[in-house]
Amino acid sequence: MERSLAPVGAPARLAREYLTASPLLLALETATAAPSVALWRGDALVAERAADPGRATAEALLPAVDALLAAAGTALAAVEGFAVSIGPGSFTGLRIGVATVKGLAFGTGRPAVAVSTLAAIAGHAPGPAPVAAVLDARRGEVYAAGFAGGAPAGWLPEGVIAIDSLAARLPAGCRVVGEGAPLCADALLGAAVTLALPPYPETTARHVARIAALAWEHGGAISASDLAPRYLRRAEAEVKRIGLQFESKEADS
Repeated sequence: MERSLAPVGAPARLAREYLTASPLLLALETATAAPSVALWRGDALVAERAADPGRATAEALLPAVDALLAAAGTALAAVEGFAVSIGPGSFTGLRIGVATVKGLAFGTGRPAVAVSTLAAIAGHAPGPAPVAAVLDARRGEVYAAGFAGGAPAGWLPEGVIAIDSLAARLPAGCRVVGEGAPLCADALLGAAVTLALPPYPETTARHVARIAALAWEHGGAISASDLAPRYLRRAEAEVKRIGLQFESKEADS
């Protein structure tokens, strides 16, 4: 039986009685270089759409949502929950995605689900083989996480790792997937792994939605006010600012 949704100010993990069994979820993925949106219900994709690559993410995201809803023959009012990739990934993209979902969720009174960007990227390499999802973290490093059977794997916990150190962490037969995969090609020469290079035939938002639907079933919906990007490291500009402040203090001492 369907019940009314919890108010926006409800506790972080919403009570199950407030949530519909197979909601129509709208998912946004903005942490990668190919932002996308998707609609999902139950265990099936309804529609997906890539944002216009010729426009900045902030300008392309809502038009992509509008086009997605129109193509699916539905409206924002019919969406029962939202999902967003919360990182790691592009700092600007993460802020845009989280802020957009917060605005949509607050405006409609719907809950949200936060999804790891790396978990969503791992969806581009389906099958029984272990998967390492990687994104460019700059400075010769990647954001990385390992997965086995769709679940996080202890051999590569989500974090930042030097590209030159990655091969030693990967099990034999591992598939390396994501925008960071091409950056790791030289370092992985001779390793018993396979690179699954982009572009991919489906959007990453599809996998954000799929993971969110599973989380929803297990009580993973939260109030939009509790959404926050997971950066895993400081922004380059912040690192430089802190460095300058430290140098200034050293000079004054």
